[in-house]
Amino acid sequence: MRAAALFLAGAAAVVITTGSAVAQAGRYLAPPPVVLSPNLTDPWVMQLQPGNVPIYAAPQARSPRAWSAPAEPEAKAARKADPRTRPLAPEFLPQEVTYDGPAAPGSIVIDTVNRFLYLVEKDGMARRYGVGVGRPGFTWAGEHRITRKAEWPSWHPPAEMRKRQPGLPVMMAGGPKNPLGARAMYLGSTLYRIHGTAEPWTIGHAVSSGCIRMRNEDVTDLYERVKVGTRVIVL
Repeated sequence: MRAAALFLAGAAAVVITTGSAVAQAGRYLAPPPVVLSPNLTDPWVMQLQPGNVPIYAAPQARSPRAWSAPAEPEAKAARKADPRTRPLAPEFLPQEVTYDGPAAPGSIVIDTVNRFLYLVEKDGMARRYGVGVGRPGFTWAGEHRITRKAEWPSWHPPAEMRKRQPGLPVMMAGGPKNPLGARAMYLGSTLYRIHGTAEPWTIGHAVSSGCIRMRNEDVTDLYERVKVGTRVIVL
């Protein structure tokens, strides 16, 4: 009886020892990998699938992006554009054209709507120049004659203009920066003139206080072709 008890106790000790050894050995075994399930719509508990090999789509190769400077909107460019860089439209350059109006050869006809000055010639022809004209509120029409001509004239802003634009000089000597430019032809007893300009980019536009302005090279050409007494018709 005593021998049987000792045998059972020994067997139990062997089982316990063996189980303990197996358990101890299991502590050092690498556990199965824990990976995420490709189906991410499953509940999070179901996403832990030991032993599964996840399948992921291979990343697609991307071609390098070509960089280019952003295009500036046209409206913004127009607001910031320096008017001095504005090219003169070809139609405002001097050219010979046909003329079938009533004015006699030697007369000057100024079309303020289309911004052209015509020096009427013989045989139904005219020499046409581009001009700048009076801005809204300063337009006029009528007929006068050239009563005086001046080269590199001085400028005497009238009192009305000095009142509108405080700071203007009472007189400005002639020269490249003078608003009257290289030549001036005075029209009767009015304050209006056909003259050059230090701002050639304004030709073809309504910008003046009523005077007819031309590029300096064009007004010089016209100046040599007309005389005091020339008839000027402003339409």
